[in-house]
Amino acid sequence: MRSELYEQSNSEIIRQLGTRYSEYRKRMGFTQKQVAVQTGLSVFTISSFENGSSTGITFASLLKLLRAIGNLNEVEKFLPELPVSPRELFKKQSKKQ
Repeated sequence: MRSELYEQSNSEIIRQLGTRYSEYRKRMGFTQKQVAVQTGLSVFTISSFENGSSTGITFASLLKLLRAIGNLNEVEKFLPELPVSPRELFKKQSKKQ
């Protein structure tokens, strides 16, 4: 899966996200207009993102869209919190002894 993503351009990935977002929005029973009112984004922006004609969506706009469909928590998957490094673990153990 990782290599498949790396073989795609950023625009291709954003187009896929737009299509997937449209599916989520529809399944949640929201219209583009409802999402526009909730997010402050224009229906044109939402429509362009969903149909793949605009791949320049900002991260701030994406966060608004995720919040509107109740999926904001998914953003943590972009850069998950790193586990404590082995070096830090060693330092902590050394201090306890």
